[in-house]
Amino acid sequence: MKSPLLSLPGAVPAEGVDEGVAAHYGDLFREQRALAEGTGFVDLSHRGVVSVTGDDRLSWLHLLLTQHVSDLPTGQATEALILSAHGHIEHALYLVDDGTTVWAHVEPDTQGALIAYLESMKFFNRVEVADRTDEFAVVHLPAGSIAEVPEGVVVRETPYGRDLFLPRADLESYAEKSGPAVGLLAYEALRVEHHRPRLGFETDHRTIPHELGWIGTAVHLQKGCYRGQETVARVQNLGKPPRRLVFLHLDGSEVHLPPAGTEIRLADEGPDGRKIGFVTTSVRHHELGPVALALVKRNVPLDARLVADTTAAAQEVVVEP
Repeated sequence: MKSPLLSLPGAVPAEGVDEGVAAHYGDLFREQRALAEGTGFVDLSHRGVVSVTGDDRLSWLHLLLTQHVSDLPTGQATEALILSAHGHIEHALYLVDDGTTVWAHVEPDTQGALIAYLESMKFFNRVEVADRTDEFAVVHLPAGSIAEVPEGVVVRETPYGRDLFLPRADLESYAEKSGPAVGLLAYEALRVEHHRPRLGFETDHRTIPHELGWIGTAVHLQKGCYRGQETVARVQNLGKPPRRLVFLHLDGSEVHLPPAGTEIRLADEGPDGRKIGFVTTSVRHHELGPVALALVKRNVPLDARLVADTTAAAQEVVVEP
């Protein structure tokens, strides 16, 4: 779905899974600084929007999600995962309940598969699941923003800012009042700075929540059964995850960033050394320079010198080994 805000001056379209919104509007670092200072907004209208209504919506979702939502207070934001039977991450949902409806935004083009799964689990529960992507656009206001929220708009308020479920028809008029527009690359740079994983970027087909630090923020360890809980409990109580998320400071003298999927090796083993991980997201940060998130084997020493292909990298712990 192509955003009308791509017609704004300087807009450069994002690519890949984020196609449909602007990567930037001509000045990446200025846009990053604006977000860090609490000004501007980010067009996330390419993300999927799903609603769940009905008297049983919270108790029903509680049975399916990794998060404790049966008593979720009205207006309180949370995030949750849906796991496979083996505990691997399949969906990530960013939720809020407005008193009558649970609203969630999800990764672009994942809402169809999510809704198909939810529909298959309805049974006799009094719930209705709907794809609202055509009707609502997600807009992000950074932490500290004093921008006004239109009356009646549902808001998820988090430590990182506010996510608005804005009627899609109002997106252009809202942009005129709430500028400057900030591109997705600036939003991603701050996401990496804050060590926040993203489905499809920091995850692959075998990722479990412990590897990314999603225990606590998206996974509640004291709630009842849900699909994949056995794996979560076993790793939490009896073992350690095979991999861990790290934050990498990359050699700033390199012209090119190592792209997602770039193999990571121990510098001391040379270019033919064994692969011990891979880059998941790399960005240029307005203060930190080139940085990245990566998944590495759990037993990689914390003081090990790393290389992402040929780029030197120093790791900062996100998930403890």
